[in-house]
Amino acid sequence: MYDVIIIGGGPGGIAAGVYAARKKMKVALITDTLSGQSVASVEIQNWIGTVSVSGLELAEMLEKHLRAQTDIDIVEGERAASVTKRADGTYLVTTKSGKTFETKTLLLTIGSRHKRLEVPGEKEGEGHGVVYCAICDAPLFKDRDVVVVGGGNSGLEAVVDLLKYAKKIYLLHRGDALKGDASTQEKIAKEKNVEIILNADTKEIVVDEKKMVHGLVYEDKKSGAKRTLEVQGVFVEVGVQPNSELVKDLVKLTPQGSIIVDPRTQRSSDGGIWAAGDVTDAPYRQNNISAGDAIKAVLNIYDELHVKGRK
Repeated sequence: MYDVIIIGGGPGGIAAGVYAARKKMKVALITDTLSGQSVASVEIQNWIGTVSVSGLELAEMLEKHLRAQTDIDIVEGERAASVTKRADGTYLVTTKSGKTFETKTLLLTIGSRHKRLEVPGEKEGEGHGVVYCAICDAPLFKDRDVVVVGGGNSGLEAVVDLLKYAKKIYLLHRGDALKGDASTQEKIAKEKNVEIILNADTKEIVVDEKKMVHGLVYEDKKSGAKRTLEVQGVFVEVGVQPNSELVKDLVKLTPQGSIIVDPRTQRSSDGGIWAAGDVTDAPYRQNNISAGDAIKAVLNIYDELHVKGRK
C-alpha cells in the first residue's frame, strides 16, 4: 500500500516524485516514458535556471534527478488503464499490462494532448518549425515569417505572443469570423505585420529534406483556390484535450474535460485525488508551473497523511 501513486512522467510528475521521495513517503511513479511533451522541442529558453536547453536534454536532466532518489518505485514502460476507488477510500490502479498497485492517494500529472491538424508534413515538422506553444517558442522565431492556425482565444493569444518577434504573422481560421475575445481581435487587427485569412482550410505543411518547415498550403473554402505561404514556423492553436479519461467518473471536470482543482492545494473534488499541470483547469500551460503545482500537491498530500493523519 503506497502513500501516493504519481501517474505521469513529465516535469510535473518528476518534480512530485523527487519531493515525495525526499519526504520519505512510500511512493510509486507510473509512466510509459519519462519525458513530457517538451522532449520534441529543439530549444527551450524559459526553464528557470537554464538559459537554453533542448527538450531532450531537459528530459535527461529531470530523469537523472529522479533516479538519484532512493525512496521511490519508478514503474516505467507502464500506462495506467484504470483507477478504482474502494470501499475503504483507497485506490487500485491497474495498468494496461494488468499490473495492479494499491495507494492511499493519487496525484495525476498526465497532461493533455494537442489537437492536431492531421495534414501532411505536420508530424515530420514537429520540433523543426511546427510548434504548439507560442508562449514557449515565440522567441525562437525572431525576424521570421510564421503562420498561426486557429481563430479562437489560443490562436489570438499566440499572435500577441509573436508580435514582438516575428517579422510577418499570418492568422488562418477555417470559419468566416474569428471566435476569440473582441478586444484581442481589435488589437491584432491594428498590427501592420499581421494578416488575417478567413475561410482557410490547411492542407499541407511543407518541409524540406531536413524536415525544416518552409511553407504552408491552404485552400480557400469559398473559391477552392490553393495558396502557399512561405513561412518558417507553423503555430498550431486548434485546442487541447486533457488526458483526464482515467478518472472521469471519480472527479469533477470542466466541460472541456479538465480536472477541476483547488488552486491552493491542487486537490480535486475527490478527497484522495490531486492533479497538477495541463490535465487541470489551471490557466497556463508551462513546465515550470506544472512542476510547481505538482510539488504543491505532494506537500499537501504529505500534510494530509502525516500531519493531519487523514488515513
